[in-house]
Amino acid sequence: MDKLNSFIARITKLFPVWVILFAAVAFFSPDPFKPLGKYVPYLLGLIMLGMGLTMSLEDFKLVLTRPKDVLYGVVLRCLIMPGVAFSIAKLLDLPPSLAAGLILVGACPSGTASNVMTFIAKGDTALSVTVSSINTILAPLLTPYIFLFFAGTLIPIDAGALLFDILKIVLFPISIGILLRMFAGQLVERIAQLIPFVSVVSIIAIIAIVVGLSAAKLATVAGIAFAAVALHNGLGLTLGYSTSRFVGINHRKAKAICFEIGMENSGLAVALAIAHLDPIAAIPGAIFSVWHNFTGSLLAGYWGARDGNEAPRLKNRAG
Repeated sequence: MDKLNSFIARITKLFPVWVILFAAVAFFSPDPFKPLGKYVPYLLGLIMLGMGLTMSLEDFKLVLTRPKDVLYGVVLRCLIMPGVAFSIAKLLDLPPSLAAGLILVGACPSGTASNVMTFIAKGDTALSVTVSSINTILAPLLTPYIFLFFAGTLIPIDAGALLFDILKIVLFPISIGILLRMFAGQLVERIAQLIPFVSVVSIIAIIAIVVGLSAAKLATVAGIAFAAVALHNGLGLTLGYSTSRFVGINHRKAKAICFEIGMENSGLAVALAIAHLDPIAAIPGAIFSVWHNFTGSLLAGYWGARDGNEAPRLKNRAG
């Protein structure tokens, strides 16, 4: 078991390396990956099942004990990321499909990696977990209509079809995961070490498939797509923290909200783009999957090192 855990740790730690490697393979040899596009929703469903297996009713208790903090986290995420994506799309004059893909990333809920980054940064991890859980549960209702509001003038959008797909590939597997943890907790504990490994492998597969599907167009848009994603993520992290502080949230809580806003469930954006948009619209989500983990890790490491000595004092203040 120790050898298995060590192997899983090595694989997950080298996540960016595997992404770059398999993306390169898919770019130069796309044909084997193209038929796999139909499996992307299932791979994302597997990731969401894993998220559900790590969730419990405890994750939602802050809604009752600290409703203002949770409300700020949810509302700011819904306002900042889609608005920033729309502004960047206009500023860079992105092609409609690429702009829609960027906005779709912004309209999706928080990414699960935000919880890990908050923990490393010595932020309010309980708040991070609650906000990401609420954002994910609300995604079937919010994501289609936020996306319709910001991207409806760029491309035709069927909000009802988006809502149904999010229910199918997000809410349903998460619900199954929560129920399994409640009623088969011992089994879930036995496989807990495998959950990050399965999620990492699934994300790598999704990115490789997206690159394979859009390899022909990728070379022409890669530069502008990367610039758009880098701006989107950077402004999301910056505005997430600064806006939280502006409305009176303390440093420790603001770190959590910063990661909830700047780190998105880009895998969901990829799956929805492949199902409902041009494959090129999945490129921002694929790039975001790698980039937000890189910038998030840098920021979390900086805060964790800087705030290490004052973390207990901040924790006592947080209430």
